Parts: sequence; C-alpha cells; structure tokens
Amino acid sequence: FSLTGKEALTHFPSLGPSTNSAQGKVHVKQCDLLKLSRKQKRLCRREPGLADTLRDAIRLGIMECQYQFRSERWNCSLEGRTSLLKRGFKETAFLYAVSSAALTHSLARACSAGRMERCTCDDSPDLENRKAWQWGVCGDNLKYSTKFLKKFLGQKRIGKDLRAKVDIHNTNVGIKAVKNGLKTTCKCHGVSGSCAVRTCWKQLSPFHEIGRLLKLRYDDAVKVFSTTNDAVGHSELAGPQRHSHSPKHPASPRSTDLVYVEDSPSFCRPSKYSLGTAGRTCSREGNCDSMCCGRGYNTQSRLVTFSCHCQVQWCCYVECQQCMQEEVVYSCKQ
Repeated sequence: FSLTGKEALTHFPSLGPSTNSAQGKVHVKQCDLLKLSRKQKRLCRREPGLADTLRDAIRLGIMECQYQFRSERWNCSLEGRTSLLKRGFKETAFLYAVSSAALTHSLARACSAGRMERCTCDDSPDLENRKAWQWGVCGDNLKYSTKFLKKFLGQKRIGKDLRAKVDIHNTNVGIKAVKNGLKTTCKCHGVSGSCAVRTCWKQLSPFHEIGRLLKLRYDDAVKVFSTTNDAVGHSELAGPQRHSHSPKHPASPRSTDLVYVEDSPSFCRPSKYSLGTAGRTCSREGNCDSMCCGRGYNTQSRLVTFSCHCQVQWCCYVECQQCMQEEVVYSCKQ
C-alpha cells in the first residue's frame, strides 16, 4: 500500500481500543493490515502511531476528494479507483496530490498532538517544547512531516519513464500545497490578556482550504509530454508555452501545476473507472445538463422533516418543533 499507489485510498478495518500492555503488538498488527511495501512496513513498525495516522490521512483524503468533486461527473467514488490510478488522467493527478497532501497534513498534526513518538512540536525559534505544551500552542511539525514522507514514499529514486515523473510531480504538488498553507499564529499572555508576553507557533490551514486549492489546480491542469534537455542530458516534463517569444521550445510545468498525460473519459456511462452518472442527484439550474450528459433528468417530490421554531429553555437546552416541507429532487436518467 501507498497513499499514492494502486490502492491509494482503500478503507482499512479498525482494530478498536487497545490496552497499554498490548499496544506494541497492536501497532505492529495495524501496520501488517495496511497494504504497504516491504520498506514502508518496516518504517511503520518503527513508528508507533504511524498506522493510525495513515488511516486518518486516508479518510481525510477520501472525504476531501469527494467533497470537491460532489457536483462533477467523476465524484471521486471508490469504485474504479484502482484502474484510474493506472492511467495518466487529470483525475489521477488530483488523487496523487490530495493523497500526499492528506498524509503530510495528518503527520504534522499527529506530531503536534503527541500521537507520534519520534516527533513533537514544530521547531519554531524562541519556543521551547515545554513552553508550547504549557500554553497549549504546540505548532504543527511540517518539517518532520515532509522529511519523513519523502523517505516513506521513496522519492529519492526519480522515475525515468513519463508516468513515474508525472506521479512524483503531482505528489510534490500536494506536499507544496500544505506547505503554502502554513501560517504563524500568536497568543497573548499577561494581565487581562494583554500582549505583554506573546507566544507564536506554526499552524496548518484547515484541510478544506488545501482541497479547494488543489481543485483549482485540477481545473487548470497542464497536459505534458517528455522531452530531452540537451543542457543536462536527461528527459524532463514539458507542456505548452504560456507567454513566450519562442513557441518552438516547450515550457516546463510550474512546480504548483497538476500535470497529466492523457485525456480523461467522459465518466457518463459505467466503466472500469466509475459507475457513470445515472441516478446521481443534480441541480436543475446548475449542473444537471452537464452531469446527465444530455440524457435528461427525473423530477421527484418528497417530504423532508427538519427542526424549526427552536427556543432556548432555562437553563441549558434548546427545544424545537418538527416541521415538514416538500422538496424537489432531480436525478440523472439512465
């Protein structure tokens, strides 16, 4: 298993709570259940807390991908993902990026939350870990996260073929998106909250912001091919020129660009890549025409129940009535 491998976002069984005496054995068992390479399993066994962090990253990546593509023909469903990851589509590019971003984000947060034994808070200047824990301002350890992730994914072996280069490039786009979201947050201490003393630490952006950024990168993804760089003597990724006076020479994609090598299927009909769009709900004013691929859509009315006329009661609870209203649902025809 690898978050950017063939079985990138597979669900894994939960082992449930464990006692302290059995914690070591449970950790090893969790690592064995994950679909990891031999090297990755070795790293996993040496890092208590990593198996749980990997599962958190998988869930985070799945949820964010499905949220970002909830209104698209391809809705990031688990069906067909293995086949999809063998190709070089835009969707494949997004999966690699969101997977590496989720793992980077989850590792950094796990360090600052104390769930990993070999890392703690970030190494912000003038902030001792002891003070950080005391004030509850433990920074997200992105430095450790990215260093460990590159070792975990084995990126020192740069791929020679086009697909390998593309996959590594998109993986790095995901890592870079997390890095770009790192910001400094400060907390004031002193009498009545005055800023006589101020503690600052590094904090990652919410993953929704990173997912939204990667979706924008997907929308503007660049189709690339392999070209030989005469100056250095090896092949590089190349795409269309953007603003150049020499159109004969292809341009290298930017480090923030998602890249792909082949055009995507329509995802309209069931295939080995997706279940198609039949039966999917859509918005009549928004995306029904696109999502239903010209097949039209069904209209159905249904009654939905919701809480209404809510009032705060003394002292500590809210009392609501149950109301019903008619809702119209649109779904794509077969």
